[in-house]
Amino acid sequence: MEKSVLQKIEIRQGDITRLEVDAIVNAANSSLLGGGGVDGAIHRAAGPELLDECRTIGGCPTGEARITGGYRLPAAHVIHTVGPVYHRMNAARAENLLAQCYVNSLTLAAAHGVRSVAFPAISCGVYGYPIADACRVAIDSSCRFLKALPAIEKVVFILFSEGDRQVYERHLASLA
Repeated sequence: MEKSVLQKIEIRQGDITRLEVDAIVNAANSSLLGGGGVDGAIHRAAGPELLDECRTIGGCPTGEARITGGYRLPAAHVIHTVGPVYHRMNAARAENLLAQCYVNSLTLAAAHGVRSVAFPAISCGVYGYPIADACRVAIDSSCRFLKALPAIEKVVFILFSEGDRQVYERHLASLA
């Protein structure tokens, strides 16, 4: 992979709701009305205005993305994407839908002038996607996007656990 593309990617461990980036990505459910995990944390941190705006959207199918304001978050925007529930489909279909989450989120970000975007590990919590497989899809899809459409200046993958962060760092290093 081109070094210039890899230099745009950052791996961190921490709380996505505290990141100072233009947009954070919410691993949402299809209703967009909040839930557990990172989805619940983003809704709590953004405040009730986020839920109010999400109610006007009408949901989001798996693999697609929608954008809202960030409200009380440091990020100006929240990009909501719905990852696949891993055990409900074959691995190839799950991989395709997960890749679409990243590409559609980045496409929406670029269309709204977003220069920096942060992703959680989409579908890796209660949706059961294996972290190593999800990491490969996330980083590889993002790299292909950044190479083709370089408007995004920084993509941060922010992971909840030290172990997940290490998985992402190992995969990114393998591309250098």
